Amino acid sequence: MRLRELETYKKIMVQCHDNPDADALASGFGLYRYFGSKGICVSLIYSGPFRIQKSNLVLMVDELKIPVEYVEQNEFTPLTEDELLITVDCQYGAGNVTKLPASNVAVIDHHQLEVEKLPLMFMDASCGSCSTIVWRLLLQEGFDANRDEELATALYYGLYTDTNQLGEIYNPYDKDMRDELQFDQSIIMRLKNSNFSLSELEIAGIALIRCIYNEANRYAVVKAEPCDPNILGMISDLMLQVNTVDTCVVYSNLTDGIKMSVRSCIKEVRADELARFLTKGIGTGGGHIVKAGGFISRHCYDEHYQKVSLETYFSQRLDEYFAGFDIVYAKDREADISGMQKYKKCRVPLGFVKSSSILPVGTPVLIRTLKGDVDASVSDDIYIMIGTLGEVYPISREIFERSYDVTGASYRIDIDYSPTIKDMRSGRSHSLMQSAYECVEKNETQVYAKPITKAVKVFPLWDDDRYMLGKKEDYLAVRADDLNDIFVVEKDIFDRSYERLEENES
Repeated sequence: MRLRELETYKKIMVQCHDNPDADALASGFGLYRYFGSKGICVSLIYSGPFRIQKSNLVLMVDELKIPVEYVEQNEFTPLTEDELLITVDCQYGAGNVTKLPASNVAVIDHHQLEVEKLPLMFMDASCGSCSTIVWRLLLQEGFDANRDEELATALYYGLYTDTNQLGEIYNPYDKDMRDELQFDQSIIMRLKNSNFSLSELEIAGIALIRCIYNEANRYAVVKAEPCDPNILGMISDLMLQVNTVDTCVVYSNLTDGIKMSVRSCIKEVRADELARFLTKGIGTGGGHIVKAGGFISRHCYDEHYQKVSLETYFSQRLDEYFAGFDIVYAKDREADISGMQKYKKCRVPLGFVKSSSILPVGTPVLIRTLKGDVDASVSDDIYIMIGTLGEVYPISREIFERSYDVTGASYRIDIDYSPTIKDMRSGRSHSLMQSAYECVEKNETQVYAKPITKAVKVFPLWDDDRYMLGKKEDYLAVRADDLNDIFVVEKDIFDRSYERLEENES
């Protein structure tokens, strides 16, 4: 769905969820500004039992001149055939939004689908905020939010509040919006300093003294009463300062679902990966290595775990997580190749970019991909590889020349998010795909590999601080010419990239 498809209606009402938060207000404000610029009669509304009263939201509405109006359900005039209702940061018919009568409805949201799918719907549960989705939709139509500082500030604050002060961002579109919006810093500072109330600080104190602690795995589970999501992050940060706690999960049971914050201070547990594990199938999660967060849909949780208390759910899932993987430190041992088969890498075209062909040597850069960011420094010795699914990783010139042949053709693939390389000094981003050329693996590259039957975390030779996560049915592999060079290959990539060798070919 594109916004231009909705311009045929003579009147549009944009509805935030009941008791709207900053993300809902910002998202609705973006749509209000867009349709208003097209000469359409548009209004921004919310309903429900409570009016906006939280200090930071009152300040946000006043300072950014957000024309949001409260409507009573029993006084609402049903919308006609030539009018449209758009629910934003929520789904029409869901439990967190008053169902106002309308003949035509569109939905823009970043949560898991929990109602019957509608013809007019834009959903992306991987985004950290609905503000990000609206920003993307505006960009599609050539509408630059930076031409409207009030809107840019609102969108930034919407993302800021819904991702625990930007600490739980994991989607590249979230990162792009964060980096590109030109907002009013003084207003953002005032909003940040109006976020917590004394009652919410009391919630944090009570939560900390009622935590569940697991001594064997050194994790803590903390329940907080309903509060601003940023309170959860503050509790998490405090909990992790306890000398016996390596990992913690802090959650709050809300009307529409469970909001959670995840922290880890050990390299063997990535907070973002743990957040995805805890929300798998019932919500969304992600973030950074140390800080992450997630949201579990009320509808999905009740469908799968209705009779399980949240304390029990999180404790059991954490126990399953810690019992569910092995750890391999490649530098400490050679791989045991018994039970492994020998394969050769197929000559599947890959992409590569010589980093110094884009930016000067020594430039600090950030490579942004769908699966995360990679920090690097431009060098004649660093090549950036691009895989068939858009995965990106740097390798040395020596390894590149030993492992690949250059075909001379440009490299083109169809992927959801085109990777970029950002100059950290100037802030300017460049497309990697525009500078990518094709290469193929040399025939002589051979590996031993076997399907993974139990999850494994491999710390490869080239990175002793970050592990490669191998899930069931992925492959554990090791180069035949270096039994310390152990790594993980995702199943779909392995099936396309490797060919089994018969004994007489080895």
